[in-house]
Amino acid sequence: MEDAGIYARESPTLDSVVQLGVVGGRVINVSFPDSVPEDAEPDHPILDRIFDYLGGAEDHFDDAPVALTVPTDQRSVLEATRNVPHGETISVERLARLAGLDADDEEDVRLVEKALRENPVPLLIPDHRIEATGATPEDVAAALRRVEQG
Repeated sequence: MEDAGIYARESPTLDSVVQLGVVGGRVINVSFPDSVPEDAEPDHPILDRIFDYLGGAEDHFDDAPVALTVPTDQRSVLEATRNVPHGETISVERLARLAGLDADDEEDVRLVEKALRENPVPLLIPDHRIEATGATPEDVAAALRRVEQG
């Protein structure tokens, strides 16, 4: 696997570009810019998996090498998000419980929502499966849910 760089390709399925930032062989960010950056390379094994997934292959990406650079309290939320099954959509409150937080505590619910909004690797950590605004742009999130519904 490539050690470091920016990798991107256009996705007609998402009507967007899928871009990865990789450092030390780990994905540090996923974004959906309007165009492929000039310095981006098109070939990376994780991009291949993403495009297979967008084509209908089921992939949980739970083994994708991700480097989470987030505060510890957000890490449990994102790790719980990573365990939401392909094709399912759950509430913020259910995600809070899965992350070991109190779904009835406003502060815990706000923490969950903040972690989702600041998710550095959407799609690999599937915030589109949560009924909340995550880091994935809403039009991309809707397209990802359609892909998973088959």
